[in-house]
Order: sequence, then structure tokens, then C-alpha cells
Amino acid sequence: MARKPQQQRSKATVDAIIQAGFICVAERGVGATTTRHIAETAGIGVGSLYEYFKDKEAVFDAMNQRMVEEVVGMLQAAAPAISRLPIGEAVKHILTLFGEFLQGNDQRYLKCARQAMNIDLKDYVGPISKLLTQIVMQHIMHHPEHMRLRRIPAMSYIFINAGIFSVVRHLSDPNPPISYEELTQGLADMVDHYVAQELLLTAPKA
Repeated sequence: MARKPQQQRSKATVDAIIQAGFICVAERGVGATTTRHIAETAGIGVGSLYEYFKDKEAVFDAMNQRMVEEVVGMLQAAAPAISRLPIGEAVKHILTLFGEFLQGNDQRYLKCARQAMNIDLKDYVGPISKLLTQIVMQHIMHHPEHMRLRRIPAMSYIFINAGIFSVVRHLSDPNPPISYEELTQGLADMVDHYVAQELLLTAPKA
């Protein structure tokens, strides 16, 4: 049975394995990556890898958790400022942060997210979507007029998941038909226009 790292050296080895997993998946894809590839990239023997992970799927699970944790940490840090922005600016700010995150580290996370779209995207998106839903509710607390919006849970789910998919799809396209700036502005405008229309329709009667 794979053991959990306790000492600093063990934790460093696990971190090296996870980072090597990202590199290998980015270069080879999930199907073509083996534990031997990951171990060689991490600079360790394959036997050392099996001390901490029972198979390559366990490494992929750890990679999944690492990426989600970093996205969640990034968004949590930005949440107080985001919740005070006008809705369109808030959406654009979130998408900009997400895009910068995916394109960092030689696009390592982006390439893995692209692979996830072909496998099981919900494992990646679920915790992030949940946090974004919480940020939506924080935003409403700072903008109480938005309590008049109808179908808040449903529309939040649609906008959040459509936005995440659109960002990954766009950044994965070697020749996208529009710029990333145009994408983020378009998604921000879509939410902004929806909210403005809802506030108009639900405005108190004079």
C-alpha cells in the first residue's frame, strides 16, 4: 500500500512526482504516460514512485487535487475584491485570473485541463464551480439589488460552467477565431446584459 509522506524529504519527493506528472501529461497525453515516464522525469526510480502512489491513476488524482487547490486558493484570495466590483468587471477579472493561471508554467495546467475535457471534466470543475457559486452569493450580498434576479442558482450554474469550458476551449485552440480579450469581454458583457435586463424586468412598479 502506498504510504503518505511524513518527512520533508518525502513531501518533496511526492511534489516532484506530481510536477513530473504534469510535465508528462502535457508532453504525451494521459493515455501514453506511464509511471516509468513520470519517475524518470522526477529523477527517481519507479520503485520510489510506488512507495507513494499505487499506479499512474493515483498520480493523476493527486495532480487533479493539486490543480484544483491552486485554482481555489487563487480565487479565494481574490474573492473579497471581486465581490465589490460591478458584475461585468467581476466576471472579466475572474476569467482573466483563470486564463493567466492556465497559461502559466509553460501551459502545464492548460494541457492537463485539455486532457480532462476528454476524460472527466467534472472532477476538475466541481470544486471550482462550487467556490465560484459562493463568490456569486458574496457578490449579491454586496449588491443587494441583485436579489431581484430570478433563477439565480440555475443561471449561476450555466454561466460558470459555460465560462470555464469556453476559456479552456479557447486557450486550447492554436488558432482561435477571436482574442482572449474578446472572449472575456464577450462573456462579461453577456452576464452584464442579463443582469441589467433582469433588474429592469423586476424593478418595483412606480
